[in-house]
Amino acid sequence: MEVHKEYKERMSAQLKEWSAQINLLEARMDGFAADMKIKRAEEVQALRAKQHAASEKMHELGKASGEAWEQVRITADRMWDELKNGLADAQSKFK
Repeated sequence: MEVHKEYKERMSAQLKEWSAQINLLEARMDGFAADMKIKRAEEVQALRAKQHAASEKMHELGKASGEAWEQVRITADRMWDELKNGLADAQSKFK
């Protein structure tokens, strides 16, 4: 059970870090031209949606146990990878 707790704590900290990075991306948009701002805002919105889905998956992890926990964890790992990759892609576009 300790592994479950450590996993959730690690992922919770990672979600907070990603949230801060998304906030930085939003702050950078202030200097963009209107058309670029719209495009980047859509990307940030997509990241926020992925972040929200990952957060919801964290809540599921808190309720799951045994084999169900393992299945939720596998799905959560995929979601984390998608969010991480999406954030890296957005960061490269915001430079």
